Amino acid sequence: MGDKVKKFSFISVILSVICVVFVAEAAAPAAAIGNQQFFWWIFLILTFLLPYGMVVAELGTTYDSDGGLYDWIRDAFGDAWGSRVAWYYWINFPLWIASLGTLFPDILGMVFGVEFDLPVILAIELAFVWIVVLMSFSKVSDSAWILNGGAVLKVLIAVVVGCLGIWYAVSNGFAGDMSPATFLPDLTNTNALTYLSIILFNFMGFEVICTFAGAMKNPERDIPKAIILGGLAIGAIYLFCSFGIGAAIPADQIDPDFGMIYAVMTMVGEASPIFVIICLVFLVTLFANMASWSFGVNFVADYAAKHGNMPKVFSHESAKTEMPTGAAIVNGVVASLALMLQLIPIPAISEGIFWMLFSMNVVFLLISYIPMFPAFLKLRKVDPNRTRIFTFPFKGKLMYVMLAIPAIELVLSIIATIVPLNGSEEELSKIPMLVGVAVFVLLGEAVRIWSKRGRTEEYRGLTPELAEARLAEEASAAAEEAAEAEGAEAKPQADAEPTSSPVA
Repeated sequence: MGDKVKKFSFISVILSVICVVFVAEAAAPAAAIGNQQFFWWIFLILTFLLPYGMVVAELGTTYDSDGGLYDWIRDAFGDAWGSRVAWYYWINFPLWIASLGTLFPDILGMVFGVEFDLPVILAIELAFVWIVVLMSFSKVSDSAWILNGGAVLKVLIAVVVGCLGIWYAVSNGFAGDMSPATFLPDLTNTNALTYLSIILFNFMGFEVICTFAGAMKNPERDIPKAIILGGLAIGAIYLFCSFGIGAAIPADQIDPDFGMIYAVMTMVGEASPIFVIICLVFLVTLFANMASWSFGVNFVADYAAKHGNMPKVFSHESAKTEMPTGAAIVNGVVASLALMLQLIPIPAISEGIFWMLFSMNVVFLLISYIPMFPAFLKLRKVDPNRTRIFTFPFKGKLMYVMLAIPAIELVLSIIATIVPLNGSEEELSKIPMLVGVAVFVLLGEAVRIWSKRGRTEEYRGLTPELAEARLAEEASAAAEEAAEAEGAEAKPQADAEPTSSPVA
């Protein structure tokens, strides 16, 4: 008998959504928006999360492939844009790994009451990076316990922080101003606008779930349900956690690096076992979060490399597990080099390393989603006869409006994150991030041109004729597979029939 293939249950899918999409370290920058965050969360859930989630649900259940976001955009606009998106989508990940690595030494120092020298700091950070790389070598289905466990721990931390906030506010009052006016949006508050990209970032990642389709019991049903239910649950979790942070620390004093940790420290004290436990559990969730994202990001980079849209090193896979180990190793190398920026004796870089790397990670992830909305329209136009198990619920002109709004929100949030909006010192500190993003965009163009040398033919995207031919090929393959399955089932039955023999 063959080995049974492990499958995700719907509960595992929901927990995977939470593990992938809920990012505990992003709660503090979101809380730094202040009470306005409640308005922006609700506004962006309605105007961004729901249309974005419905687009992903349709594309993810209509086009089943390992490429996910990359495949949708490549089919719509060809190799050039597919290569760009593969690069943006991938480069955000090693920058993210590096940014989270910078949290480890400081949080461990708070827990154990020590201050590490730079060589020890780098050693701890590099250890985090390469442990994540090793974790990403495992199969997705074999790592379900990481996804599920990480989701449970993240939610537990958020709930504890929210409950502590309620307790602290009842006992000591709120740290900040809670007047009704503070809950209204202030478009002149550039600091709040800068962090709006964090809320959008907190919604990203549902397409990673689509790459798990082969490990799901019923992806056609589970993916749309998981996006809707998971998205609403994640929004509620963030709001509750951010409330707890804001109860203890005024919005203008929340540190984007360690805001959650400082909030817990303020509420229960540095020597409290609660503080120590939350710090250690928080660090564990960082491993789970990076492992869960690595599955989607590495598969996309691997898939793109096989099309000649990323360097060949990304297409290397383990002979035993078939996991994209080439992409994982490159992640480790790039993240390690990014951490070396701390050796530059410039305070703006060495001291603000977390936010610099994290904001660049956020920007590249958001950039990669912008082409998805026009790609959705293009695929609807050139491939109208494909069966769509789930369809975007808006029609006609309203559909165009509901697709344009989230795309515009992405562009505006990117601008607010890396472009100085005035001449203040805080806004001018965005310049290194702006320069870094520009450098990686140019590097991506060089990588795109280099990678295309391995292609014999430029793919310009689907046309109606190509779409019809693809449907015919898929139908033929499905018919052959069904015939083979029917034949394999009939043979044991024929073998089991008794042979006739003369009666004595």
